[in-house]
Amino acid sequence: MKTSIASTMKRFRPGLAPTLVVWVLLPLMVGLGFWQLSRGHEKQRLVDSYAERRVAEPVSGVQLNELDDPAFRRVRLRGQLDAEHSVLLDNRMRDGKAGVELLQPFHDQVSGQWLLLNRGWLPWPDRRTPPAFTTPGQPLNLDAWVYVAPGETFQLHADPATAQWPRLLTALHPAALWAELGRTGFAYELRAEPGPFTYDTTWAVVAMGPEKHLGYAVQWFAMALALLALYLYLGWHNTKKEKPHGNGHESTQGV
Repeated sequence: MKTSIASTMKRFRPGLAPTLVVWVLLPLMVGLGFWQLSRGHEKQRLVDSYAERRVAEPVSGVQLNELDDPAFRRVRLRGQLDAEHSVLLDNRMRDGKAGVELLQPFHDQVSGQWLLLNRGWLPWPDRRTPPAFTTPGQPLNLDAWVYVAPGETFQLHADPATAQWPRLLTALHPAALWAELGRTGFAYELRAEPGPFTYDTTWAVVAMGPEKHLGYAVQWFAMALALLALYLYLGWHNTKKEKPHGNGHESTQGV
């Protein structure tokens, strides 16, 4: 049996080009599959952390600065919005409709610090006219939660000569705003919970759920398996085509 297997492997001739292709692509496909599984586990931990912290009691603005990991923590605030320095985050889609998210500085009276508050999404169907929104002028009591972006935030910096408020950007890091305004503020965005002064506050925790990463992993593993099967088929198929036919020829010479 061992001799038969060894003999078959000796006759296994897939060819140089298919072998090089498999050596390059097979580890890449398997690696991408495991990477997608890892990303799926990370997203699941993120979703679980969000679900756990979103039902916890909110902390105060003072306690917020003492947290080592503030992501998704609920915060109870009392203070006033800065209507003069509003930021509109562009290219935000909801149910197939174009719109923007409204971010405004919020001065918390308890902690004395500035926070960047996201009041939610509002539609922007006509780009010829600016989005319409109002800002309460009185002090507000509100609950919000800390949003920490999963990756490095990409920023667009407006030209100071042409910059106007409200400012239209695709993304914004709070530190960039505080530096421009000369203020000391919290390092992350806070997203307001539903209230009379908010707009659409339904956000997805992650852009791509864990189940999608699992699906992509299965696809990469399936392609790797298909590639390996094709490689084995070519090797054995070439072996069959190259089998010697000497037995019949020797028999004829004997006669």
